Amino acid sequence: MMPEQAAPVVGTTRIFLVDANPLVISAIVGLITAEPDLAMVQTSDRGDDLLKADVTTFDLAVLAWDLADAKAPEILRKLKNSGNTVKTVIFSNNRDPCALRQAVRLGAHGFCFQHEAAAILLQTIRVVAAGHFCIPYIDIAELNDTPLSSLTVRERELLEVLARGWTNQQIANRTGISENTVKYHLKNLYEKLGARNRSMAVAVWLREADT
Repeated sequence: MMPEQAAPVVGTTRIFLVDANPLVISAIVGLITAEPDLAMVQTSDRGDDLLKADVTTFDLAVLAWDLADAKAPEILRKLKNSGNTVKTVIFSNNRDPCALRQAVRLGAHGFCFQHEAAAILLQTIRVVAAGHFCIPYIDIAELNDTPLSSLTVRERELLEVLARGWTNQQIANRTGISENTVKYHLKNLYEKLGARNRSMAVAVWLREADT
């Protein structure tokens, strides 16, 4: 936690920073302190502190991808499920485009990669604080282009019962098809998901279904 500071000037954007890296926290605090329209009011290395925070004490949260107690998506998901509408900016060291897609689908208002210039982070914070979304360029169609989007209705149903722990024989008995037909459908399903087995397929289902 950072030491108490003087109350920010009225009209400034109050920021709660969550990052597991103390060097990153120090750098961002220094960056924000130099901006008259921004004020760092709290820092933490734990996402749980953000979940428990009084939302009236800050205007915007900046979250690193890796936190001391969780990953950013887990915190975004909990915020979303609790109905918390706090504005969030992800400051990510994860360069995988899937990270951006996941963050946006979970309700992040802004996204900035850590390899970007400092001015990009400041711009992202200001745009989000003004009530807009600010993310790096991405084809909007790609936001919904998930591994599950290519599945047929039958394949989605099959994946759902796999997630419930059904065996091939149970699936065959309850759907009226042969066990060999079930295996055929599973083979196609695994290929579409890039999974080698049912555990990997179920992991994809749970990850996507939860966003």
